[in-house]
Amino acid sequence: MKIWRILKEDLSSIRRHDPAARGLEVLLYPSIHAMLIHRLISHPLYRMRLFFLARLFSQIGRFFTGMEIHPGARIAGGFFCDHGMAVVIGETARIGPNCVMFHGVTLGGTGKHQGLRHPHVGRDVFIGTHATLLGPIQIGDNARIGAESVIINRDVPPDCTVVGAPGKIVVQHGKKLRRPLPLPISPYRREEIARSVKRNQTLS
Repeated sequence: MKIWRILKEDLSSIRRHDPAARGLEVLLYPSIHAMLIHRLISHPLYRMRLFFLARLFSQIGRFFTGMEIHPGARIAGGFFCDHGMAVVIGETARIGPNCVMFHGVTLGGTGKHQGLRHPHVGRDVFIGTHATLLGPIQIGDNARIGAESVIINRDVPPDCTVVGAPGKIVVQHGKKLRRPLPLPISPYRREEIARSVKRNQTLS
């Protein structure tokens, strides 16, 4: 029954965020189709370690919806991806409750990490069109990420608005900043830099 409650939250999110959604039109959105496949088929198969079947159904979902969601991704209820086309969500990505994203968003990896290698998105986060978020970064609750922003190896604090490539904070706790602030470097990235410096010192 829990899964149906989560899908109901997904439907409610569409109605809440898109004024064009009228009546049964919510059943036509690619976002709900992708969530049906992910929540009912591909993610359960992944958890059963039936990886080939899980990927098979996720690729079928990609063919019909344009949204490439790895079966391992964990997506909480109330998720809405408007338009959906060209969205990529990686295997270890985590998306909290009531998040909204638009088409072209990438939650990907840098290709340099093992284990957790994709973004973790908090609750009530908005991600604009064609934003690119790479690495095991943390996106804080109530963050807003503007269209075409690029965030790599940096965390996004809660309650802020980020725009640009590279992304910078322009609004924090509801107040517009006179000068944009750089995003903090993710802890894992600081550790990588420290190890690299130590290794270079040892070699020299």
